[in-house]
Amino acid sequence: MAYLSPAEFVTKMVDTGEAKIHMSTRDTLIRAFMAGAILALAAVFAVTASVMSGSALVGAILFPVGVCMLYLLGFDLLTGVFMLTPLAWLDRRPGATWRAIGRNWALVFAGNFVGALTVAFMMAFIFTFGFSVPPGEIGEKIGHIGEARTLGYAQYGLMGWLTIFMRGVLCNWMVSTGVVGAMISTTVGGKVIAMWMPIMLFFAMGFEHSVVNMFLFPSGLMMGGNFSVLDYLLWNEIPVVLGNLLGGLAFTGLTLYTTHLRTAPQRLPG
Repeated sequence: MAYLSPAEFVTKMVDTGEAKIHMSTRDTLIRAFMAGAILALAAVFAVTASVMSGSALVGAILFPVGVCMLYLLGFDLLTGVFMLTPLAWLDRRPGATWRAIGRNWALVFAGNFVGALTVAFMMAFIFTFGFSVPPGEIGEKIGHIGEARTLGYAQYGLMGWLTIFMRGVLCNWMVSTGVVGAMISTTVGGKVIAMWMPIMLFFAMGFEHSVVNMFLFPSGLMMGGNFSVLDYLLWNEIPVVLGNLLGGLAFTGLTLYTTHLRTAPQRLPG
């Protein structure tokens, strides 16, 4: 069958979460590095398409190609493991402790960040011809994104911080739905379609993805963006990571697990 029933794909979610917890440090880091790098390249692609077409919607339509590539290749994003690994603990799988889950999250974060940072340096080098000239139109656009999504929130204080946190929640609600979408189908075409829709939605709506931002902000700083590393951490990465965690786990992982794998007793007629 090309389609798995909800009970089947939720079981697959738990199995996948368990497998990621027990994965070796080497493999976890390699897969996370590649995921961060590929997603960063997809972000460059989307920004380039938006600038060339004059339409942000074009970039949003094309961005999911990166997510599809990395998940078909079996790589790992922080947003995905935020949703999957706690399900193994909830299902009482052997070895699925919070310490083991925390270890997985830390390794995936590190791998994603180094992968995204590697591409950020390479693209900044390309846009500036080895940092010898000002960046072109696309490089300037990336720098302005960094300013708008740090200082633009900071001017509103606590409400700005909570706004970016909410954008992080909504982002991983959609991104983790895309991760689940890859498990719903057993065909490549079906997986791609199921992933494409929610990923396109999050990007078009301007929600905040922690790994995409691991590329956008460092590359913006390298190309002269008018914000600091501290601005990036306090007014973007930290609230976005927390929002991504809540959004993926609460709105995707726990809801699907509760209603499809741990269903409540059916009501009897009469």
